[in-house]
Amino acid sequence: MNRKNPDIMTKVEYKHTEIAVKKQLGQNFLTDRNITRKIVRISGAQPEDRILEIGPGFGALSREIIEVCPMFTVVEKDPKLAEFIRTHYPQLRVIEADFLKTDIEAIAAGSKLRILGNIPYSITTPILFRLLEHRHCIVQATLMMQHEVAMRIVAAPSTREYGILAVQLQAFFDVSYGFRVGRKVFRPQPGVDSAVITMTPKSTLLPSDPEGFSRFVRCAFRQRRKTLLNNLKEDYSLDTISPEVLKRRAESLTIGEFFELYEKTKPAKP
Repeated sequence: MNRKNPDIMTKVEYKHTEIAVKKQLGQNFLTDRNITRKIVRISGAQPEDRILEIGPGFGALSREIIEVCPMFTVVEKDPKLAEFIRTHYPQLRVIEADFLKTDIEAIAAGSKLRILGNIPYSITTPILFRLLEHRHCIVQATLMMQHEVAMRIVAAPSTREYGILAVQLQAFFDVSYGFRVGRKVFRPQPGVDSAVITMTPKSTLLPSDPEGFSRFVRCAFRQRRKTLLNNLKEDYSLDTISPEVLKRRAESLTIGEFFELYEKTKPAKP
């Protein structure tokens, strides 16, 4: 640990470039080429795709994407890593910026993006919700993240992992668990394993008001062990909902049941 700056954990050197690994950026660099090849393979990337990679780091994943699609865009916040990519992969378009503040629609430029990335553990959820917000710009996202978070995304109803994250994302994406990635293939080595998932925006009919639906889901899970009645009664009119349904907990509802319940409720009058 760097005692002068607690946000710097260690230093990593690659191709004669040394960087201080920044704790606040959640930097863990993938070292196993078999894993990066597998990520690109399950992403379904094609030469004609408009590809965006989130956080390329030292380019471990970028190198494999180039084998399929020689020119694409990467977003890298760390200035030293952004310069590394410019130097070693000059054919790529490098946007040196925080992905959470990047104009995704401008990158898509009227097309749809295939997104790949080994995303930082520290901002995984904000990245996921930013992709949710811009799902109309995405054909598919293939992402590596903390294994625990991946399990929460693909969780089924009535399981411990099933909650707001699963419902919010599964409502708008078809999600699929790819494979587990052990912690030993990263530098520096994190304290947990990772996993790769894919998310494909749904083309089926969605809730009439996606933002309203998201608020409804958060409210339904407000206190996980309480019934829907107890969680929703202060914010929604429930007159049209069966008492049997209101006795259930949010964790027991399928995505379809959440849609149906939301469409039958109305916000309570102030």
